[in-house]
This record gives sequence, C-alpha cells and structure tokens, in this order.
Amino acid sequence: MKERIAQSFDLYANKLVQFSQSKGRQYWLVFLFVLTLTLVSITSFPSHSQLPTETLPCQGSTPREIRGVWLTNVDSDVLFERNKTAEAIALLAEANFNTLYPTVWNWGYTLYPSKVSEAFTGLALDPTEGLQERDVLAEIAELGHQRQMSVIPWFEFGFMAPADSELAKRHPQWLTTREDGSTIWWEGDVHQRVWLNPLRPDVQDFMTELIVEIVSNYDIDGIQLDDHFGYPSEFGYDPYTVELYQSEHEGQVPPPDPKDAEWVRWRADKITDYVESLFHEIKRNNPKAIVSVSPNPQYFSLNSFLLDWHKWERKGLIEELIVQVYRDRLDSFIKELEQPEIIAAKQHIPVAIGVLSGLKGRPILWHKIYKQVKIARERQFAGISFFFYESLWNLARELPERRQVAIKNLFHQQAKRPSLSDCKFFSQQ
Repeated sequence: MKERIAQSFDLYANKLVQFSQSKGRQYWLVFLFVLTLTLVSITSFPSHSQLPTETLPCQGSTPREIRGVWLTNVDSDVLFERNKTAEAIALLAEANFNTLYPTVWNWGYTLYPSKVSEAFTGLALDPTEGLQERDVLAEIAELGHQRQMSVIPWFEFGFMAPADSELAKRHPQWLTTREDGSTIWWEGDVHQRVWLNPLRPDVQDFMTELIVEIVSNYDIDGIQLDDHFGYPSEFGYDPYTVELYQSEHEGQVPPPDPKDAEWVRWRADKITDYVESLFHEIKRNNPKAIVSVSPNPQYFSLNSFLLDWHKWERKGLIEELIVQVYRDRLDSFIKELEQPEIIAAKQHIPVAIGVLSGLKGRPILWHKIYKQVKIARERQFAGISFFFYESLWNLARELPERRQVAIKNLFHQQAKRPSLSDCKFFSQQ
C-alpha cells in the first residue's frame, strides 16, 4: 500500500509544483503544507514485515496486576495434604496474590479424578499417597474462589510422559522418535521421558478430551499450556509424521537435520493447527475459560520445542501470556523482555513475566527476585507469576517469615487481574 501511495504522491506532487510555480509564493506555501501532510500519511502506515518496537500495554481505568504462582507436585508437598493445600492458599491470599496455576497433568497422571485418564491409562488419578480419595482441583477452585483468587489449571507435562508410565506402555504407537528411532529424552540427566506425537489425531483427541473434561466440569477460570505442548525439535521422525510429511512434499523424506528451518516450520505449523482447533473446543464448552500460555521466549520455544507461540498470539489463540524469563543476570532478563514478539503481544493481551523464585538446591536471594519484579513493573507488564510455590519462602536462604514479609511488601494492597477487556487493541491488518 505504501508503494501505491508513493506513486500517487509523485504524480500529484509534480502537478502541484507546476501549479504553485505558475501562481507565485502564496501557492508555493500551500504546496509545502500539502507535501507535509502527505509525507506524514505515508510514514504512518505500519510495516507488516516488522514488529513494533514500542507499545501501549493493556491497561484499564484502575490499576490491575496478575499476581500468580505455580503449584506443582514436583519438589513440593503442597498438594499432598488437604490441610497444607488450604494453608498455602490462605498464605497466598494474605500476601495479596490473585491467581493460582495448579498442575493437573503431571508424570502421566491427572491430579483430579478423570474418566478420560482412566479410559486411556487404567488409572483415574495419580496413585501417589496423599492424593487418593481427594479431588485436589475441586479443593483449590473452591478455596481460591472463596478468597477472590482466579484458578487456572496448568497442564504441566503437556505431551511429555515418563518412559515407564502406563500411558507410554499402553500406547507405544503414540510416541514420536528421533531419526535413529530412539524415543528416550533425558530431563536433567535424571528422568527418562518420552513424547507423545501431537500431530497424530488420536493423541490430539486424548489431550482435547482431558482439557474439555476440566473446563466442562470444574468451576475454573481458564486453562494454561506451556512449552510441553510442543516437543523437542530432535524428534518427529516417527512413521506417522514421516508419511504425513511425504504426502505434502511429493514423496520427499524429512531433512536429517532436525533444525532445518523448513522442517521446524512445518512441524510447528502442524502443532499450531491443533492448538487452533483446541482453542475452539475450549470456547465451545466453556466460553468464559481463558486460554493462558506460559512458554519460554519465542526463539527458544520455536527452535527447541516447535512451539510458535508468537503465531498463536497473532491468530488470537492466546488470551493471557506468561513468559518464563528465568535468568540470573539482569541484562539477560531485560533483553528477553525487549524481544519484539513480547512487545507485539503486549498490545493485544495481558502479558506477564514468569520469575524464578528458586529451585530445590538452587535458592535465589530475595533482592534478585525483587529487582526482576521491579523491572517488569517499570516496563508496564501485566503482572508477575512465580515459579514455584515452595521456593517463595520454604526453599530460600532467608527465613520463611522474612520472605513472607517481603512478598507482602511487594504486593502491599490487593489488585484485580487484568483481562482482555482492559486491553487497547491495535490492528495489525
């Protein structure tokens, strides 16, 4: 469009010059004024090939902020006793948190009684002691809502599963492979994992049924996906995927280099197609449930896990974005916050930053956490979510009481969560 305007401008500018020169100084000034307006109109059109470098973030008439925390059953016992779960939610509410992201799909099991899981794995619930005879998700939803907190269940494992899980044993055809046919993926040199193939219709049906089961039967505020809703880019050489690729590439086999740009893009687009259908299924069954995504920054997500969340966001498939920016150095942290995909998303949806509050064996001092929160706030992000509950105050170098006081000072008054209705939308068309 710019080119057409510029061509028209050249034509009319030449005529204006001839006219103004024949009429004298007064008309020459008129010409200059028209020229200025035309130049402004040309330069104001956004380029479709570039993402914006500045943004007016989602904002409402009153201050709003996502204040979230992930609750997991990894390196944490917060979910294994009813009293501990209730105590944790009470502590978080007192500290003015407003969002809970409890895991509901982990280690190949659901953490709620699931007819879908029972049908596919033989087990309706994670068999770990402390979860039996309970519905942890129902408990968290009830307790959280009593304290005006949003509850957004998190599909932590996504398409990943333990290699020895019932899911993997019962459905070996669902697993994707490397080019050499291997299926094992080591997580942290400790855990052997396998990956379900999200391009397979039967795998898609299984995951969709799990998610629809939750949004249809529980009083929850949304569903959250993360990088595990893709799979490591070294995989994708299973017979089903190879045959599908050949059918769309005149019989050619996939490139042996798993990082080949076209091969990465093709697999990522297939996952995007599934997420689009999943989004509509969620909305059909529960229109009020938001779709939240908590990925790593775009480059890593796409090239390492074939998850193109930027494309999801451009297609309107994400209603809340929590970017995991787990960085030790502040300059690296700031660099990720300034990536163009994040800046673009801030124009359309609430975008918050996932901050690492510590891991088992890797405590993080409070002053480092505070600086990252401060930087995110200065850049007008929609909020913060901490990974994870246990490291907020229990797996820390400071005493738990000191951390609790520090967090209360950070969130010294209550705040509502931002929503899509708070956003100022800017058309990219």
